[in-house]
Amino acid sequence: MIRRLIIGFLCIFVLAGCAQEAAVPNNKAAARKTLLIGLIPEQNIFTQLERYKPLADYLSMKTGTKVKLKILRRYGNIIDNFNSAGLDGAFFGSFTYALAHAKLGVEVLARPVADDNTSMYHGLIFVRKDSGIRNIGGMKGKRFAFVDKATTAGYLLPLEYFRRHGISNYKGYFKETYFAGTHEDAIYDVLNKKADIGAAKNTVFNRLAAADPRIREELSVLERSPDVPENAIALRKDIDESVRSRLKETLLHMHLDPEGKKALERLGAVRFTETTNREYGVVVKYAEDINLNLSTYDYIND
Repeated sequence: MIRRLIIGFLCIFVLAGCAQEAAVPNNKAAARKTLLIGLIPEQNIFTQLERYKPLADYLSMKTGTKVKLKILRRYGNIIDNFNSAGLDGAFFGSFTYALAHAKLGVEVLARPVADDNTSMYHGLIFVRKDSGIRNIGGMKGKRFAFVDKATTAGYLLPLEYFRRHGISNYKGYFKETYFAGTHEDAIYDVLNKKADIGAAKNTVFNRLAAADPRIREELSVLERSPDVPENAIALRKDIDESVRSRLKETLLHMHLDPEGKKALERLGAVRFTETTNREYGVVVKYAEDINLNLSTYDYIND
């Protein structure tokens, strides 16, 4: 009898141990059911969350994978946070995607199509109409507001513009240059005379102008870049293929679902469209023109 009791107790302990071991992979599996997606600081964080939170909730509901959002303080933080904060993906601007693809191997899935049926944007260089600045010559000795070193519209466009006009040392050409941090801030810095010239993306410019008539009334555009893909979602290359496929299919078909349409409306979009690396060729060409190596580029603002 004693022998049977001892054997019985041993079996209980073994089974309990097996149950604990089985619980570990289940917890890990649960952890893998969450995707942490970064958002670049295109506008202030409250505006960004208002636009993207309904989309994250919809994707979570439809894919069975919890989609969580992380707002980043600046564009270059997307690259850093893939390691330090464990990002699984992000909505990348065209230049941040080109950088992340070269440095991290992320792969793009899809990008939103706006209400006007466009899914591309371009960069703008603009001044106040009353500034007297009409060309590059009028910019000498003035204040220039970039957005961030990791943006196409807010940095690559001005650099290419300077190159075409023979300016190799823009810091010596202007009285002051600085990074505003967001497209919105760059626009308002020029509008409010903190800067004389600014650069930003047209989609933010147009969105702000719809709410603030002063932007079109008081600002004048001097230059624009070629069109590049709108902010697109991309994932780390080691994300499970089934998760990647589910997310992509949900994005591409959510406009057919009433709940999906509501989330798209909050984002300012009508649908998502498939996106490929080939569509970033113009960004890579911009980088080549100014002798910028994407894989080694220092994107930290100086």
